[in-house]
Amino acid sequence: MPDAVKVGFVAFPAATRGVLVVFCDDALKYGAETRKALGTAADTLKRAAAANQFKGKSASTLDMPAPEGIKAERLIVVGLGKVADIEEKDFLRFGGVTAGKLNAASTVVTIIAELPDGAMPADAAAAIASGIRLRAYRFDRYKTKKKEGESETLRADVSLAVGDVAAARKAFAPASHVVDGVIMARELVNEPPNILYPVEFARRASQLRKLGVDVEVLDVPAMKKLGMGALLGVAQGSTQPGRTVIMRWHGGKKGDQPVAFVGKGVCFDTGGISIKGAASMEDMKGDMGGAACVVGLMHALAARKAKVNVVGAIGLVENMPDGNAQRPGDIVTSMSGQTIEIINTDAEGRLVLADVLWYVAKKFKPKFMVDLATLTGAIMVALGTEYAGMFSNNDELSERLSRAGNETGERVWRMPLGPEYDKLIDSKFADVKNAGVRNGGSITAAQFLQRFVDNTPWAHLDIAGTAMGAPNTDINHSWGSGYGVRLLERLVAEHYEAKK
Repeated sequence: MPDAVKVGFVAFPAATRGVLVVFCDDALKYGAETRKALGTAADTLKRAAAANQFKGKSASTLDMPAPEGIKAERLIVVGLGKVADIEEKDFLRFGGVTAGKLNAASTVVTIIAELPDGAMPADAAAAIASGIRLRAYRFDRYKTKKKEGESETLRADVSLAVGDVAAARKAFAPASHVVDGVIMARELVNEPPNILYPVEFARRASQLRKLGVDVEVLDVPAMKKLGMGALLGVAQGSTQPGRTVIMRWHGGKKGDQPVAFVGKGVCFDTGGISIKGAASMEDMKGDMGGAACVVGLMHALAARKAKVNVVGAIGLVENMPDGNAQRPGDIVTSMSGQTIEIINTDAEGRLVLADVLWYVAKKFKPKFMVDLATLTGAIMVALGTEYAGMFSNNDELSERLSRAGNETGERVWRMPLGPEYDKLIDSKFADVKNAGVRNGGSITAAQFLQRFVDNTPWAHLDIAGTAMGAPNTDINHSWGSGYGVRLLERLVAEHYEAKK
């Protein structure tokens, strides 16, 4: 995975050369080590803040050539706002803001990681380091030359000066693996569809074996034998054969029920016979954002040796409109035995998930299943790009996901399920149809999925607005966001992992 920024920790006092980054609160107060580093430049800095109307608001910055008295060449001040109001996720944001101010010339960076009123906690320093790596990520491997004015990829050695180096390194070790998982998910979403098709996606997921993950790849004959008619119906219109990948991490006690995560992996979605409009169809290379998240999550959990048993499952297909593609009006038989009338071939992701959810529920009998899918445009109409839509048959799981979302900043909003909506997908000719009326489109999609979870505690996350093409944030300027990796890693760590 590309990562041109190296982040480490050093003890106070830190050598200050290259770029010096310091923090202050909304009263322009600095910590003791910061004041030592600033030395006689403190008065100059005060005048510069006044001239630039810099007041230390949260995530605001003051960027200037280093004043006389500082050995560094450049000084960046990052505002913390009111220290008492800082939340856990804000430190990640401060790291992202810092990285956003760096450029190709910023090859050596020193950050005085302390609060105005005392030492910065080790986990806060680790979050700043994570934020730097997340913001520095860029997907530009297919560019052979840069346009004039286009920024170069940041390549820097970043040192965070902290009070307790050992504690900071210990806190950052698992966090860095989570960052790796996010970047892996971003990489998969950003790849072009001629490079990342189902077989190649499965090959990349198989590389998790290096971390001790058991990986099984089901090819078309294996899926036919299992009766995965819903998934195969989507895949049959493409020259690229479909795949289902099952990843298992055995970090918990032998025999303990696993937790399970299922991802929609439509590597490209034309809409099939119900073809989409040409405008922005290129974005449909990201219709595998759910599968990308599951692979990134499995990487994060395995790399940090999570003490839990986990199943990750992804259904990989292309939805193409050739002469062999399924038609509106077709009826397919899912692995569950339920028959499905195809109303709209562009409602394909739920067909893929139906078989994979049933397979996981029946074979592994997990404590719960969470599926992720860039499933409906309707969820973006409801929630925009700030929240993922969450649908669930279990209040405890929903509450835990909501809490993890608020803590990490990958937020979810619970949406309704109910028999009134279920009636909208009853079919005259089969057990269920794959699309209802236009209104409530994200809800009827979730109602469809619920028929295939076999009463397992379950949550469905519709990430159409958050996984790809969402607005830039302080920790992400990539088209693919890697949404869901940090959210679900936190869910596992807080509620399902054996405590040391």
